Amino acid sequence: MGVDLSVIIPVFNEAESVGKLYAELKDVIGLHHYDAEIVFVDDGSTDATLKNLKRIASDDRTVKVVSFRRNYGQTPAMSAGIENAGGRIIVTMDADLQNDPHDIPAMIALIESGYDLVSGWRKPRRDKFLVRTLPSMVANHIIGIVTGVRLHDFGCTLKAYKADILKGIKLYGEMHRFIPVYAAGMGASIAEIQTHHRPRHYGKTHYGFMKTIKVLLDLLTVKFLADFSTRPLHLFGGSGLMFMLASFFIGVYVLYEKFHLHVFAYRNPLLLLAVFLFLIGFELILIGLIAELIIRLYHESMSNPVYTIKEKINL
Repeated sequence: MGVDLSVIIPVFNEAESVGKLYAELKDVIGLHHYDAEIVFVDDGSTDATLKNLKRIASDDRTVKVVSFRRNYGQTPAMSAGIENAGGRIIVTMDADLQNDPHDIPAMIALIESGYDLVSGWRKPRRDKFLVRTLPSMVANHIIGIVTGVRLHDFGCTLKAYKADILKGIKLYGEMHRFIPVYAAGMGASIAEIQTHHRPRHYGKTHYGFMKTIKVLLDLLTVKFLADFSTRPLHLFGGSGLMFMLASFFIGVYVLYEKFHLHVFAYRNPLLLLAVFLFLIGFELILIGLIAELIIRLYHESMSNPVYTIKEKINL
């Protein structure tokens, strides 16, 4: 039987914080009388995290636990939580206590007012400026320019969604932070709200500068999927035609030089450039045709999960 609210929390080596987070969530849920469940996804923790989650779940049947056999990453953990959530509204948040559960009611109120997705904006940010805050600001700005979805904080895990929007999005790689981009492509209405960001007191951060680099690389995939996922030939074929067109004009200029300026072709490097551009353009068109076949197979086939589950509790 479904519930009104599912709170999904990916967890990796957060043994000290999961108990405190659970207590805070139960206070908020009880205060606002939500019909709610809490779905913890243990992403292959190597400390006492899973043991603590099992103890919590044994005392509270509204707590669900999905445990991975190894560490797969936050996006697969988020995907597993979504798949096993039964709520009409889904809230995602981190397990490190930096997201404040008391921000959840304001986000749910915006969902109830008609928005499909409400994204948190950590302000002020309680992280090291040069290592995390500054790279995040740069990445958020670039993502906004490339995708056209303007948010101050794509990386904030604290978000609220209508379940039907979220369950229609397939997640893989490191794509969880781009959910608003996918949702916007589906026509979802998006709101942003400032949330209370708290300093980390337990464990260590799993993020760093290289994470920002990976986000920017993933942005290329997101842009391709958003604009060309059903028509890759438009991208590859269009680029190929531009190269072939450039090759044609260079070839015409080579002929002009031969017949009017008496420059022999074998002495003219532009001839080689024209040939190379033509070959590159032709290959891009072929790649586009192959991509069309692959995309059609992808959309017509069933995708498999990118994780394996060791056990489930209360599910």
